[in-house]
Amino acid sequence: MKYSETLVGPLLQEFFIKHLLTHRNVSPQTLSSYSNAFRLLLRFVATKMNIQPVALKLDQLSPAVILAFLDSLEVERNNTARSRNARLAAIHSFFRWVAISRPDFAGLSTSVLAIPTKRTGHRLICALSRPEIQAILGAPDLSTSSGRRDHAMLLTMYNTGARVSEITAMACSQVELGVRSSFVHLHGKGRKERTVPLWTRTADAIRKLIRERDAAPTTLLFTNYRGEELTRNGVDCILKKAIAGAMHSCPSLSQKHISPHVIRHATASHLLQAGVDISVIALWLGHESIDTTHIYMEANLAHKEEALGRLRPAGQRTPRFHATDKVMAFLETL
Repeated sequence: MKYSETLVGPLLQEFFIKHLLTHRNVSPQTLSSYSNAFRLLLRFVATKMNIQPVALKLDQLSPAVILAFLDSLEVERNNTARSRNARLAAIHSFFRWVAISRPDFAGLSTSVLAIPTKRTGHRLICALSRPEIQAILGAPDLSTSSGRRDHAMLLTMYNTGARVSEITAMACSQVELGVRSSFVHLHGKGRKERTVPLWTRTADAIRKLIRERDAAPTTLLFTNYRGEELTRNGVDCILKKAIAGAMHSCPSLSQKHISPHVIRHATASHLLQAGVDISVIALWLGHESIDTTHIYMEANLAHKEEALGRLRPAGQRTPRFHATDKVMAFLETL
C-alpha cells in the first residue's frame, strides 16, 4: 500500500488488538482511556475536516491537526490541561508504535511525538478534617437498605483509601471477615494488588450488608438498586447525598468541592496525622512510587506548624549548648 493510501482504521485495530492487548497486556482502564481519546479525535476530524473515520488516512493526522484537536478539548469541551495531556499520551503511544511497525512513517511519527505535554499547576489537595469525614459517614439512613449500603461503602472507602474503580469492582470474596481481624484484597491500578486491614466498625457494616443480601462470594459487594455494578456517577451521587445530609451538623462541608477521590485523600492525610510512616501510607494506597505520596506531606498543615514552632523568631539569640556533667563523663569514657 502506498504512503498516501494508508488508512488509520486498520492501523488502529492492529494497535489495540495486537500491540495493547496481546503484546503489552494493558489494563482495562488504560484500554478505555486510549479508546476514548481516539473516539474524540476521529469525531473531531469528521466534524472539522469532513473526513469519516473509515476514509481517514494516516498522513492526514498531521501535527497541525493533532494540535487543533488538543486545543478544541480545552476550548470547546472545557477539559483541563491534565485531560488534554492524557489524550496526547494515547496519541503518542500510537505513533511510537507506528514508527516501529511502519518505518516509512517515521518522519510523521517523529513530528507528532515532538508535540509537548502542557504544564499544569501544582495544587494542594482538598483536605477533610476528621469531624467532616465523620459527619459524612453518619449521614446515611441506616433504617433503609440503601442507607446501610451507602454507609458500608463510604466507610470502606475511608478505611481502605480505595479508588472508585476498586470499590465498584470489589467482590464479596475479596473481603475476609475474621473474629480477631478482617481485611480486604484490592486489585489496584496497574494490576497491583494489596491487602488492607479493616476496622471492626467497617467489618461489621460489611458483614451485615452481605447477610442482608445473602450475597454469594462471586457477586459484587456494592451494587445499585437493580443489583448491577455501580458506576462512577453512582458513587458520586451517593457521596453527594451523604454530604447534603451532613451539612446541617457540619456547615464547613458546603465550602468544599468533594469528589469520591477526596475520601482517599482524607484517608492518607489522617494516617499521616496519626504518625504513620509515609512509606506505609504509599503501600496502603497502592502508589507506584513514594514520590506520589509526598503530596500529603505538602498538604499537612499540622507538620508545618510543628516545624514553625521549632524556628526561633528573628532577633532572639539561640542559646549555646552546654554539656551536662553526665555528658562530659560519658565522653571522657570513650
